[in-house]
Amino acid sequence: MLNVARSTFFAIVMFVLVPTGSMAADDKAALAGLNEVKVGFDLKEGDGKLLLSRLDIIDETRQSLIQQGVKPHFIIAFRGPATKLVQTDPAMIKPQDREMATKIAAKIKQMSASSGIEAFEQCAVAAREQGTDVEKLLPEIRVVGNGFISLMAYQAKGYAYIAP
Repeated sequence: MLNVARSTFFAIVMFVLVPTGSMAADDKAALAGLNEVKVGFDLKEGDGKLLLSRLDIIDETRQSLIQQGVKPHFIIAFRGPATKLVQTDPAMIKPQDREMATKIAAKIKQMSASSGIEAFEQCAVAAREQGTDVEKLLPEIRVVGNGFISLMAYQAKGYAYIAP
């Protein structure tokens, strides 16, 4: 009986003293004094499930910034193997990624109409290296000559660089 009482007491103390996940997390300290943020995201992920996950997290980040009173300015750049997943030619997409590519296209369409998304960009060099016809990229994506140059220019204009 004494062990049960100790266990119950210990459980109550832990519940009261240990923070739980129900506490609302926020970014107040990091965002103090900011009313806008500018970010260039560099996406190279060639796995459909992982690329969609990255897009979902970027979108969640955009929404969280807005909810916390900060206006996002996001550029989302595709390079490398991600290039294959943002085109309309299913023959150029691995069979195991075709379903995810359809979901990625829907996510990009939804995000392109959202506040805070300035542009989706595809590097022409990466498209050439991946054997992707730039005419078959998703319509929401603009082609830039060189993704490195584009990302450098955005950084020179004050955009943070994030390569998730």
